[in-house]
Amino acid sequence: MTHELVAQAESVLAPLERDLHLAWWDVQVEATDANAARRASAELAWSEALADPDLFRAVEEVQAKAPTRSLDLLCNLMLPHQVPSDLRARIVELDAAVDVRFSRHRGVVDGVEVDDSAIKKTLRQSDDSAERRAAWEASKTVGAAVADDVRELARLRNEAARSLGHRDWFALSLAKDELDEAKLLATLAATDRATAEPFRRWKARLDERLAQRLGCSVCDLRPWHYADPFFQEVPPDGAIDLDGYFEGADLVALAGRTLEGVGLEVDDIIARSDLYAREGKSQHAFCVDIDRAGDVRVLANLVPTHDSAETMLHELGHGVYELGFGDDLPWLQRSTHLVATEGSALFFGALAGTRRWLELVLGLEADEAAALRDRLREARAVELAVFTRWVLVMTEFERGLYATPDGDLDTLWWELVARHQGVTPPDGRKAPDWAAKVHIAVAPVYYHTYLYGSLVALQLKDALDAAVGSIVDQPAVGAFLREHLFAPGQSVRWDELVEQATGTPLSVASLDREMTVLATP
Repeated sequence: MTHELVAQAESVLAPLERDLHLAWWDVQVEATDANAARRASAELAWSEALADPDLFRAVEEVQAKAPTRSLDLLCNLMLPHQVPSDLRARIVELDAAVDVRFSRHRGVVDGVEVDDSAIKKTLRQSDDSAERRAAWEASKTVGAAVADDVRELARLRNEAARSLGHRDWFALSLAKDELDEAKLLATLAATDRATAEPFRRWKARLDERLAQRLGCSVCDLRPWHYADPFFQEVPPDGAIDLDGYFEGADLVALAGRTLEGVGLEVDDIIARSDLYAREGKSQHAFCVDIDRAGDVRVLANLVPTHDSAETMLHELGHGVYELGFGDDLPWLQRSTHLVATEGSALFFGALAGTRRWLELVLGLEADEAAALRDRLREARAVELAVFTRWVLVMTEFERGLYATPDGDLDTLWWELVARHQGVTPPDGRKAPDWAAKVHIAVAPVYYHTYLYGSLVALQLKDALDAAVGSIVDQPAVGAFLREHLFAPGQSVRWDELVEQATGTPLSVASLDREMTVLATP
Protein backbone atom coordinates (compact mmCIF):
# COMPACT_ATOMS: atom_id res chain seq x y z
CA MET A 1 0.00 0.00 0.00
CA THR A 2 2.82 2.41 0.89
CA HIS A 3 4.60 1.89 -2.42
CA GLU A 4 1.43 2.39 -4.44
CA LEU A 5 0.48 5.55 -2.54
CA VAL A 6 3.94 7.10 -2.96
CA ALA A 7 4.05 6.15 -6.65
CA GLN A 8 0.61 7.69 -7.19
CA ALA A 9 1.67 10.96 -5.54
CA GLU A 10 4.96 11.13 -7.45
CA SER A 11 3.26 10.56 -10.79
CA VAL A 12 1.02 13.57 -10.16
CA LEU A 13 3.56 15.88 -8.50
CA ALA A 14 6.66 15.40 -10.68
CA PRO A 15 5.31 17.01 -13.89
CA LEU A 16 3.60 19.79 -11.95
CA GLU A 17 6.79 20.68 -10.11
CA ARG A 18 8.70 20.72 -13.39
CA ASP A 19 6.12 23.06 -14.93
CA LEU A 20 6.29 25.30 -11.87
CA HIS A 21 10.08 25.52 -11.92
CA LEU A 22 10.14 26.26 -15.64
CA ALA A 23 7.55 29.02 -15.24
CA TRP A 24 9.39 30.44 -12.24
CA TRP A 25 12.67 30.39 -14.17
CA ASP A 26 11.10 32.20 -17.12
CA VAL A 27 9.73 35.03 -14.98
CA GLN A 28 13.11 35.48 -13.28
CA VAL A 29 14.96 35.83 -16.58
CA GLU A 30 12.24 37.98 -18.17
CA ALA A 31 9.75 39.63 -15.81
CA THR A 32 6.84 40.06 -18.26
CA ASP A 33 3.17 40.04 -17.32
CA ALA A 34 2.67 36.88 -19.37
CA ASN A 35 5.48 35.06 -17.58
CA ALA A 36 4.22 36.25 -14.21
CA ALA A 37 0.73 34.96 -15.00
CA ARG A 38 2.11 31.60 -16.14
CA ARG A 39 4.17 31.30 -12.96
CA ALA A 40 1.10 32.04 -10.79
CA SER A 41 -0.99 29.53 -12.73
CA ALA A 42 1.68 26.82 -12.40
CA GLU A 43 2.06 27.50 -8.69
CA LEU A 44 -1.68 27.26 -8.15
CA ALA A 45 -1.77 23.92 -9.98
CA TRP A 46 1.09 22.65 -7.81
CA SER A 47 -0.61 23.89 -4.65
CA GLU A 48 -3.95 22.34 -5.67
CA ALA A 49 -2.30 18.94 -6.08
CA LEU A 50 -0.60 19.20 -2.70
CA ALA A 51 -3.88 20.30 -1.13
CA ASP A 52 -5.71 17.12 -2.16
CA PRO A 53 -7.46 16.23 1.13
CA ASP A 54 -8.11 12.60 0.20
CA LEU A 55 -4.47 11.99 -0.66
CA PHE A 56 -3.28 13.76 2.49
CA ARG A 57 -5.65 11.74 4.66
CA ALA A 58 -4.43 8.51 3.05
CA VAL A 59 -0.78 9.54 3.58
CA GLU A 60 -1.42 10.24 7.27
CA GLU A 61 -3.25 6.94 7.75
CA VAL A 62 -0.59 4.81 6.07
CA GLN A 63 2.21 6.76 7.77
CA ALA A 64 0.65 6.08 11.19
CA LYS A 65 0.65 2.33 10.49
CA ALA A 66 3.85 1.87 8.48
CA PRO A 67 5.99 5.03 8.47
CA THR A 68 8.61 5.47 5.77
CA ARG A 69 10.97 8.27 4.83
CA SER A 70 9.07 9.02 1.61
CA LEU A 71 5.80 9.29 3.52
CA ASP A 72 7.42 11.68 6.01
CA LEU A 73 8.60 13.88 3.14
CA LEU A 74 5.25 13.74 1.37
CA CYS A 75 3.41 14.71 4.54
CA ASN A 76 5.77 17.65 5.17
CA LEU A 77 5.37 18.75 1.57
CA MET A 78 1.59 18.62 1.65
CA LEU A 79 0.93 19.97 5.14
CA PRO A 80 1.23 23.74 4.43
CA HIS A 81 -1.30 23.39 1.59
CA GLN A 82 -4.09 21.87 3.69
CA VAL A 83 -5.86 25.23 3.93
CA PRO A 84 -8.92 26.70 2.19
CA SER A 85 -8.44 27.08 -1.55
CA ASP A 86 -9.25 30.79 -1.59
CA LEU A 87 -6.58 31.47 1.03
CA ARG A 88 -3.99 29.45 -0.89
CA ALA A 89 -4.84 31.29 -4.10
CA ARG A 90 -4.47 34.69 -2.44
CA ILE A 91 -1.03 33.76 -1.06
CA VAL A 92 0.20 32.41 -4.39
CA GLU A 93 -1.06 35.36 -6.42
CA LEU A 94 0.29 37.99 -4.03
CA ASP A 95 3.64 36.23 -3.68
CA ALA A 96 4.00 36.11 -7.47
CA ALA A 97 3.04 39.77 -7.86
CA VAL A 98 5.58 40.90 -5.26
CA ASP A 99 8.29 38.72 -6.79
CA VAL A 100 7.87 40.22 -10.25
CA ARG A 101 8.00 43.73 -8.82
CA PHE A 102 11.37 42.95 -7.27
CA SER A 103 12.60 41.75 -10.66
CA ARG A 104 11.41 44.87 -12.45
CA HIS A 105 12.30 47.49 -9.87
CA ARG A 106 15.31 49.74 -10.29
CA GLY A 107 16.30 52.54 -7.95
CA VAL A 108 16.76 56.07 -9.25
CA VAL A 109 19.75 58.34 -8.58
CA ASP A 110 19.76 61.85 -10.02
CA GLY A 111 16.91 60.92 -12.35
CA VAL A 112 18.71 57.86 -13.74
CA GLU A 113 17.66 54.25 -13.08
CA VAL A 114 20.40 52.18 -11.45
CA ASP A 115 20.58 48.44 -10.86
CA ASP A 116 21.92 46.67 -7.79
CA SER A 117 25.41 46.27 -9.25
CA ALA A 118 25.70 50.02 -9.86
CA ILE A 119 24.51 50.76 -6.32
CA LYS A 120 27.00 48.35 -4.83
CA LYS A 121 29.81 49.83 -6.95
CA THR A 122 29.04 53.29 -5.56
CA LEU A 123 28.99 51.99 -2.00
CA ARG A 124 32.31 50.21 -2.46
CA GLN A 125 34.16 52.97 -4.29
CA SER A 126 32.74 56.45 -3.68
CA ASP A 127 34.29 58.79 -1.11
CA ASP A 128 31.40 61.24 -1.38
CA SER A 129 28.93 60.75 1.50
CA ALA A 130 26.11 62.47 -0.37
CA GLU A 131 26.60 60.22 -3.41
CA ARG A 132 26.74 57.16 -1.17
CA ARG A 133 23.56 58.17 0.64
CA ALA A 134 21.69 58.69 -2.62
CA ALA A 135 22.70 55.20 -3.80
CA TRP A 136 21.76 53.61 -0.49
CA GLU A 137 18.36 55.32 -0.43
CA ALA A 138 17.75 54.23 -4.02
CA SER A 139 18.33 50.63 -2.93
CA LYS A 140 15.54 50.96 -0.36
CA THR A 141 12.81 52.30 -2.65
CA VAL A 142 11.66 48.81 -3.53
CA GLY A 143 10.83 48.35 0.16
CA ALA A 144 8.33 51.20 0.11
CA ALA A 145 6.80 49.77 -3.08
CA VAL A 146 6.13 46.30 -1.63
CA ALA A 147 5.90 46.75 2.17
CA ASP A 148 2.10 46.73 2.42
CA ASP A 149 1.89 43.56 0.38
CA VAL A 150 4.64 41.90 2.40
CA ARG A 151 2.69 42.60 5.59
CA GLU A 152 -0.42 41.17 3.94
CA LEU A 153 1.53 38.07 2.90
CA ALA A 154 2.59 37.62 6.53
CA ARG A 155 -1.03 37.91 7.68
CA LEU A 156 -2.21 35.39 5.09
CA ARG A 157 0.61 32.97 5.83
CA ASN A 158 -0.17 33.20 9.55
CA GLU A 159 -3.83 32.51 8.86
CA ALA A 160 -2.80 29.39 6.95
CA ALA A 161 -0.40 28.24 9.67
CA ARG A 162 -2.92 28.72 12.47
CA SER A 163 -5.56 26.78 10.57
CA LEU A 164 -3.09 23.88 10.72
CA GLY A 165 -2.49 24.20 14.46
CA HIS A 166 0.78 26.15 14.40
CA ARG A 167 1.53 29.40 16.23
CA ASP A 168 2.42 31.27 13.05
CA TRP A 169 4.17 30.83 9.71
CA PHE A 170 7.61 30.97 11.32
CA ALA A 171 6.80 27.95 13.48
CA LEU A 172 5.17 26.04 10.62
CA SER A 173 8.11 26.68 8.30
CA LEU A 174 10.57 25.22 10.79
CA ALA A 175 8.37 22.20 11.47
CA LYS A 176 7.92 21.25 7.81
CA ASP A 177 11.71 21.50 7.30
CA GLU A 178 12.36 19.20 10.29
CA LEU A 179 13.94 21.97 12.34
CA ASP A 180 13.42 22.39 16.07
CA GLU A 181 12.70 25.99 17.08
CA ALA A 182 14.24 25.68 20.56
CA LYS A 183 17.46 24.29 19.07
CA LEU A 184 17.48 27.04 16.45
CA LEU A 185 17.18 29.73 19.12
CA ALA A 186 19.94 28.05 21.15
CA THR A 187 22.19 27.96 18.07
CA LEU A 188 21.49 31.63 17.34
CA ALA A 189 22.41 32.50 20.92
CA ALA A 190 25.61 30.46 20.69
CA THR A 191 26.68 32.12 17.44
CA ASP A 192 25.85 35.51 18.96
CA ARG A 193 28.18 34.77 21.89
CA ALA A 194 30.90 33.44 19.58
CA THR A 195 30.96 36.47 17.29
CA ALA A 196 29.82 39.48 19.35
CA GLU A 197 33.15 40.56 20.83
CA PRO A 198 35.39 39.70 17.83
CA PHE A 199 32.93 41.55 15.58
CA ARG A 200 32.80 44.58 17.90
CA ARG A 201 36.60 44.90 17.97
CA TRP A 202 36.92 44.48 14.21
CA LYS A 203 34.13 46.94 13.46
CA ALA A 204 35.67 49.57 15.74
CA ARG A 205 38.82 49.43 13.61
CA LEU A 206 36.74 49.47 10.42
CA ASP A 207 34.82 52.55 11.56
CA GLU A 208 38.02 54.42 12.30
CA ARG A 209 39.31 53.71 8.79
CA LEU A 210 35.98 54.63 7.18
CA ALA A 211 35.76 57.90 9.10
CA GLN A 212 39.29 58.84 8.09
CA ARG A 213 38.68 57.94 4.45
CA LEU A 214 35.34 59.75 4.22
CA GLY A 215 36.32 62.81 6.24
CA CYS A 216 33.84 62.47 9.07
CA SER A 217 33.83 61.38 12.69
CA VAL A 218 33.04 57.82 13.75
CA CYS A 219 29.81 58.98 15.40
CA ASP A 220 28.66 60.37 12.03
CA LEU A 221 28.82 57.01 10.25
CA ARG A 222 25.47 55.75 8.96
CA PRO A 223 24.31 52.74 6.88
CA TRP A 224 25.38 54.28 3.55
CA HIS A 225 29.00 54.43 4.71
CA TYR A 226 29.29 50.63 4.47
CA ALA A 227 29.91 48.73 1.26
CA ASP A 228 26.53 47.16 0.58
CA PRO A 229 22.94 48.21 1.33
CA PHE A 230 22.53 45.81 4.26
CA PHE A 231 26.11 45.50 5.61
CA GLN A 232 25.87 41.78 4.97
CA GLU A 233 29.26 41.66 3.24
CA VAL A 234 32.72 42.72 4.33
CA PRO A 235 33.67 46.21 3.05
CA PRO A 236 37.03 46.51 1.27
CA ASP A 237 38.15 48.83 4.07
CA GLY A 238 37.54 46.12 6.65
CA ALA A 239 39.58 43.21 5.36
CA ILE A 240 41.32 42.58 2.06
CA ASP A 241 40.13 43.89 -1.29
CA LEU A 242 40.66 41.19 -3.90
CA ASP A 243 38.72 42.85 -6.71
CA GLY A 244 41.86 43.99 -8.51
CA TYR A 245 42.86 40.39 -9.12
CA PHE A 246 39.58 39.74 -10.94
CA GLU A 247 39.71 42.53 -13.53
CA GLY A 248 39.09 40.95 -16.91
CA ALA A 249 38.65 37.49 -15.39
CA ASP A 250 36.29 34.95 -16.93
CA LEU A 251 34.36 34.00 -13.81
CA VAL A 252 32.42 31.23 -15.52
CA ALA A 253 35.59 29.56 -16.71
CA LEU A 254 37.20 29.94 -13.27
CA ALA A 255 34.19 28.39 -11.56
CA GLY A 256 34.08 25.51 -14.03
CA ARG A 257 37.81 24.96 -13.59
CA THR A 258 37.36 24.88 -9.79
CA LEU A 259 34.66 22.21 -9.81
CA GLU A 260 36.43 20.19 -12.49
CA GLY A 261 39.54 20.24 -10.30
CA VAL A 262 37.70 18.46 -7.50
CA GLY A 263 36.15 15.94 -9.86
CA LEU A 264 32.68 17.48 -10.25
CA GLU A 265 31.16 18.23 -13.68
CA VAL A 266 29.27 21.49 -14.18
CA ASP A 267 29.35 22.03 -17.96
CA ASP A 268 25.68 21.08 -18.35
CA ILE A 269 24.64 23.42 -15.54
CA ILE A 270 26.54 26.32 -17.10
CA ALA A 271 25.07 25.61 -20.55
CA ARG A 272 21.52 25.96 -19.18
CA SER A 273 22.26 29.02 -17.05
CA ASP A 274 21.63 32.78 -17.44
CA LEU A 275 24.61 34.59 -15.95
CA TYR A 276 24.73 38.27 -16.94
CA ALA A 277 22.56 41.28 -16.15
CA ARG A 278 19.97 42.84 -18.42
CA GLU A 279 16.80 44.86 -18.12
CA GLY A 280 13.77 43.04 -16.74
CA LYS A 281 15.82 40.20 -15.25
CA SER A 282 16.03 39.34 -11.56
CA GLN A 283 19.04 41.04 -9.99
CA HIS A 284 19.66 38.22 -7.56
CA ALA A 285 21.37 34.84 -7.82
CA PHE A 286 20.05 31.33 -7.32
CA CYS A 287 20.30 27.74 -8.47
CA VAL A 288 17.21 25.72 -9.36
CA ASP A 289 16.72 22.01 -9.96
CA ILE A 290 13.98 22.02 -12.58
CA ASP A 291 13.01 18.34 -12.61
CA ARG A 292 15.05 16.31 -10.07
CA ALA A 293 16.44 14.53 -13.12
CA GLY A 294 19.45 16.60 -14.19
CA ASP A 295 18.06 19.93 -15.45
CA VAL A 296 19.90 22.20 -13.01
CA ARG A 297 20.40 25.92 -13.78
CA VAL A 298 21.97 29.02 -12.26
CA LEU A 299 20.79 32.59 -12.56
CA ALA A 300 23.37 35.27 -11.75
CA ASN A 301 24.41 38.81 -12.69
CA LEU A 302 28.17 38.44 -12.92
CA VAL A 303 30.70 41.25 -12.95
CA PRO A 304 34.47 40.80 -12.68
CA THR A 305 34.79 41.02 -8.88
CA HIS A 306 35.72 38.70 -6.06
CA ASP A 307 32.13 38.86 -4.80
CA SER A 308 30.79 37.62 -8.16
CA ALA A 309 33.38 34.85 -8.27
CA GLU A 310 32.24 33.71 -4.84
CA THR A 311 28.60 33.92 -5.92
CA MET A 312 29.20 31.75 -8.99
CA LEU A 313 31.01 29.12 -6.94
CA HIS A 314 28.26 29.28 -4.33
CA GLU A 315 25.50 28.63 -6.85
CA LEU A 316 27.43 25.81 -8.50
CA GLY A 317 27.88 24.38 -5.01
CA HIS A 318 24.11 24.02 -4.94
CA GLY A 319 24.13 22.62 -8.46
CA VAL A 320 26.62 19.80 -7.90
CA TYR A 321 24.65 18.74 -4.84
CA GLU A 322 21.48 18.49 -6.92
CA LEU A 323 23.28 16.47 -9.61
CA GLY A 324 24.77 14.14 -7.03
CA PHE A 325 21.74 12.24 -5.75
CA GLY A 326 22.06 8.46 -5.77
CA ASP A 327 20.56 6.84 -8.87
CA ASP A 328 18.42 4.52 -6.74
CA LEU A 329 16.61 7.30 -4.86
CA PRO A 330 12.87 7.73 -5.51
CA TRP A 331 11.60 11.12 -6.72
CA LEU A 332 10.54 12.35 -3.29
CA GLN A 333 14.02 11.72 -1.89
CA ARG A 334 15.82 13.30 -4.87
CA SER A 335 15.88 16.76 -3.31
CA THR A 336 18.19 18.74 -1.10
CA HIS A 337 18.08 19.40 2.59
CA LEU A 338 18.06 23.20 2.90
CA VAL A 339 20.79 23.12 5.53
CA ALA A 340 22.99 20.67 3.63
CA THR A 341 22.69 22.40 0.24
CA GLU A 342 23.63 25.73 1.82
CA GLY A 343 26.58 23.97 3.44
CA SER A 344 27.75 22.77 0.02
CA ALA A 345 27.22 26.20 -1.55
CA LEU A 346 29.02 28.10 1.19
CA PHE A 347 31.85 25.57 1.21
CA PHE A 348 32.56 26.14 -2.49
CA GLY A 349 31.93 29.88 -2.38
CA ALA A 350 34.57 30.31 0.31
CA LEU A 351 37.26 28.81 -1.95
CA ALA A 352 37.54 32.10 -3.88
CA GLY A 353 39.10 33.67 -0.80
CA THR A 354 41.76 31.02 -0.16
CA ARG A 355 45.45 31.18 -0.98
CA ARG A 356 45.54 27.90 -2.92
CA TRP A 357 42.55 28.87 -5.09
CA LEU A 358 44.02 32.26 -5.89
CA GLU A 359 47.28 30.61 -6.89
CA LEU A 360 46.14 27.40 -8.62
CA VAL A 361 42.91 28.60 -10.24
CA LEU A 362 43.09 32.38 -10.60
CA GLY A 363 46.80 32.23 -11.43
CA LEU A 364 48.51 34.45 -8.85
CA GLU A 365 52.24 33.98 -8.51
CA ALA A 366 53.05 31.59 -5.67
CA ASP A 367 54.98 34.13 -3.62
CA GLU A 368 52.23 36.74 -4.01
CA ALA A 369 49.57 34.24 -2.94
CA ALA A 370 51.71 33.12 0.01
CA ALA A 371 52.14 36.73 1.13
CA LEU A 372 48.35 37.04 1.35
CA ARG A 373 47.91 33.94 3.55
CA ASP A 374 47.50 35.57 6.97
CA ARG A 375 45.36 38.39 5.62
CA LEU A 376 43.13 35.89 3.83
CA ARG A 377 42.67 33.90 7.03
CA GLU A 378 41.69 37.05 8.88
CA ALA A 379 39.38 38.03 6.02
CA ARG A 380 37.63 34.68 6.28
CA ALA A 381 37.05 35.15 10.00
CA VAL A 382 35.73 38.65 9.39
CA GLU A 383 33.42 37.38 6.65
CA LEU A 384 31.98 34.77 9.01
CA ALA A 385 31.49 37.34 11.77
CA VAL A 386 29.81 39.89 9.49
CA PHE A 387 27.59 37.25 7.94
CA THR A 388 26.59 35.76 11.29
CA ARG A 389 25.61 39.16 12.67
CA TRP A 390 23.49 39.76 9.56
CA VAL A 391 21.73 36.39 9.87
CA LEU A 392 20.87 37.25 13.48
CA VAL A 393 19.16 40.41 12.24
CA MET A 394 17.19 38.59 9.55
CA THR A 395 16.10 35.62 11.64
CA GLU A 396 15.04 37.66 14.66
CA PHE A 397 13.24 40.13 12.40
CA GLU A 398 11.25 37.44 10.62
CA ARG A 399 10.29 35.88 13.93
CA GLY A 400 9.03 39.30 14.97
CA LEU A 401 7.30 39.89 11.64
CA TYR A 402 5.20 36.75 11.95
CA ALA A 403 4.56 37.35 15.65
CA THR A 404 3.11 40.84 14.96
CA PRO A 405 2.80 41.64 11.23
CA ASP A 406 0.93 44.86 12.07
CA GLY A 407 3.55 46.00 14.58
CA ASP A 408 6.16 48.73 14.28
CA LEU A 409 8.43 46.77 11.96
CA ASP A 410 10.41 49.83 10.89
CA THR A 411 11.58 50.38 14.47
CA LEU A 412 12.17 46.67 15.09
CA TRP A 413 14.38 46.48 12.01
CA TRP A 414 16.69 49.28 13.08
CA GLU A 415 16.81 48.08 16.68
CA LEU A 416 18.11 44.71 15.45
CA VAL A 417 20.55 46.30 12.99
CA ALA A 418 21.95 48.51 15.77
CA ARG A 419 22.18 45.63 18.26
CA HIS A 420 23.71 42.96 16.05
CA GLN A 421 25.58 44.95 13.39
CA GLY A 422 26.53 48.04 15.37
CA VAL A 423 25.16 50.33 12.64
CA THR A 424 23.68 53.66 13.70
CA PRO A 425 20.19 54.12 12.17
CA PRO A 426 19.58 57.12 9.92
CA ASP A 427 18.46 60.12 11.94
CA GLY A 428 14.67 60.41 12.01
CA ARG A 429 14.14 57.85 9.26
CA LYS A 430 10.73 56.19 9.18
CA ALA A 431 10.55 53.83 6.20
CA PRO A 432 10.04 50.09 5.58
CA ASP A 433 13.70 49.43 4.81
CA TRP A 434 13.23 45.84 5.96
CA ALA A 435 10.94 45.19 2.99
CA ALA A 436 13.78 45.92 0.55
CA LYS A 437 15.26 42.49 1.38
CA VAL A 438 13.73 40.15 -1.19
CA HIS A 439 13.99 37.06 1.00
CA ILE A 440 11.51 38.47 3.52
CA ALA A 441 8.85 38.66 0.83
CA VAL A 442 9.35 35.63 -1.41
CA ALA A 443 11.73 33.28 0.45
CA PRO A 444 10.28 33.58 3.95
CA VAL A 445 11.83 31.98 7.02
CA TYR A 446 14.86 30.79 5.10
CA TYR A 447 17.78 32.88 6.33
CA HIS A 448 18.57 30.67 9.32
CA THR A 449 19.51 27.94 6.84
CA TYR A 450 22.43 30.13 5.70
CA LEU A 451 23.71 30.21 9.25
CA TYR A 452 23.29 26.46 9.68
CA GLY A 453 24.86 26.04 6.25
CA SER A 454 27.89 28.11 7.22
CA LEU A 455 28.42 25.85 10.23
CA VAL A 456 28.08 22.78 8.00
CA ALA A 457 30.59 24.28 5.53
CA LEU A 458 33.13 24.75 8.32
CA GLN A 459 32.61 21.19 9.51
CA LEU A 460 32.95 19.88 5.95
CA LYS A 461 36.25 21.73 5.60
CA ASP A 462 37.49 20.18 8.84
CA ALA A 463 36.43 16.71 7.69
CA LEU A 464 38.08 17.11 4.28
CA ASP A 465 41.26 18.55 5.76
CA ALA A 466 41.47 15.41 7.87
CA ALA A 467 40.49 12.97 5.11
CA VAL A 468 42.19 14.52 2.07
CA GLY A 469 44.64 17.10 3.39
CA SER A 470 43.75 19.77 0.86
CA ILE A 471 40.77 20.92 -1.22
CA VAL A 472 41.67 22.76 -4.42
CA ASP A 473 42.51 20.45 -7.34
CA GLN A 474 41.86 17.31 -5.32
CA PRO A 475 39.43 14.90 -7.06
CA ALA A 476 39.08 13.07 -3.75
CA VAL A 477 37.08 16.06 -2.51
CA GLY A 478 34.36 15.48 -5.08
CA ALA A 479 34.32 11.77 -4.35
CA PHE A 480 33.99 12.42 -0.62
CA LEU A 481 31.13 14.89 -1.09
CA ARG A 482 29.28 12.68 -3.56
CA GLU A 483 29.41 9.71 -1.19
CA HIS A 484 28.84 11.40 2.15
CA LEU A 485 26.75 14.50 1.40
CA PHE A 486 25.12 14.39 -2.04
CA ALA A 487 24.14 10.78 -2.75
CA PRO A 488 21.82 10.27 0.27
CA GLY A 489 19.49 13.06 -0.88
CA GLN A 490 16.61 13.22 1.57
CA SER A 491 16.80 9.55 2.51
CA VAL A 492 17.84 10.64 6.02
CA ARG A 493 17.06 13.72 8.11
CA TRP A 494 19.36 16.73 7.69
CA ASP A 495 20.87 16.46 11.18
CA GLU A 496 21.72 12.79 10.64
CA LEU A 497 23.21 13.62 7.25
CA VAL A 498 25.40 16.38 8.68
CA GLU A 499 26.74 14.07 11.37
CA GLN A 500 27.36 11.29 8.81
CA ALA A 501 29.15 13.63 6.41
CA THR A 502 31.28 15.58 8.88
CA GLY A 503 31.71 13.11 11.72
CA THR A 504 30.18 15.44 14.32
CA PRO A 505 26.71 16.86 15.06
CA LEU A 506 26.04 20.45 14.04
CA SER A 507 27.75 22.82 16.48
CA VAL A 508 29.43 26.22 16.72
CA ALA A 509 32.82 24.73 17.63
CA SER A 510 34.36 25.42 14.21
CA LEU A 511 33.00 28.97 14.23
CA ASP A 512 34.47 29.53 17.69
CA ARG A 513 37.84 28.41 16.41
CA GLU A 514 37.70 30.70 13.37
CA MET A 515 36.95 33.68 15.64
CA THR A 516 40.25 33.21 17.49
CA VAL A 517 41.94 34.97 14.55
CA LEU A 518 40.12 38.12 15.64
CA ALA A 519 40.71 37.56 19.36
CA THR A 520 43.58 40.01 19.77
CA PRO A 521 42.76 43.73 19.77
